[in-house]
Amino acid sequence: MRYEKKVILLQQMSYTDQLGRVISISSTKRIISLVPSQTELLFDLGLDEEVVGITKFCIHPTEKFKTKAKIGGTKKLNLDEIHRLKPDLIIGNKEENDQYQIEQLIQEFPVWISDINNLDDAIEMIVELGKIVGKEHKANSIAKEIRFNFNTIKIAPHTLRIAYFIWKDPYMVAGDNTFINDMIYRAGWKNAFALDRYPELRIDDIRNASPDVILLSSEPYPFKEKHIEEFKTICPQAQVLIVDGELFSWYGSRLLKTVAYLQSLIDQLIAGR
Repeated sequence: MRYEKKVILLQQMSYTDQLGRVISISSTKRIISLVPSQTELLFDLGLDEEVVGITKFCIHPTEKFKTKAKIGGTKKLNLDEIHRLKPDLIIGNKEENDQYQIEQLIQEFPVWISDINNLDDAIEMIVELGKIVGKEHKANSIAKEIRFNFNTIKIAPHTLRIAYFIWKDPYMVAGDNTFINDMIYRAGWKNAFALDRYPELRIDDIRNASPDVILLSSEPYPFKEKHIEEFKTICPQAQVLIVDGELFSWYGSRLLKTVAYLQSLIDQLIAGR
């Protein structure tokens, strides 16, 4: 009996990431995610087995965090561990990952990079990743629900000027052209600092801006209740609150919870005035 040798060629598909780069991908059986919010999205899409590596900051969902290989932090990736895991696809982000390390990985692996500055960017990312990993229906469902939720938010009746702090020593806030700024806008508020990206501030800058509300994020700097009095001494007229940084800055499936959280803050600030 004569046997014919069969050669199976993996079909490559081309996708364009949010930097406009065309990525050729032949398989998504082994995925590494370099961004916490996108990691959570991948698990919510049902990719429990496909995701083989995550960062030490990819803490959701908890049970997956405990069992998956860690490839360092978002800014300090363990390239040796990434090579050991032999990914078919790496998913990163322009802002959250180190450009030099990403450029190194691009030389050897397909790397799809997101660039998120607003809700529309986030929804586009969710839909596109769904296509890439073969979970288009689920991704579209998540995106549709997120969009619906934001369309139903009852925005603040007063345009409060918000200062959203992400860091201390030096003081840093989320300014224009950030995802957090878009969340502030969608709640019906105004950013007290119309400066680009994440400006550093002096105490006089904060005092002179005279924000109506100061929001202290739980991440990346872990602001606590003890910091409230510190900011009240700078701006006695301002309401000062600790807020959940994940619900302001995570742009994956966690957005399903964001509107309810924003609505609760809107109501709380109205009651406090």
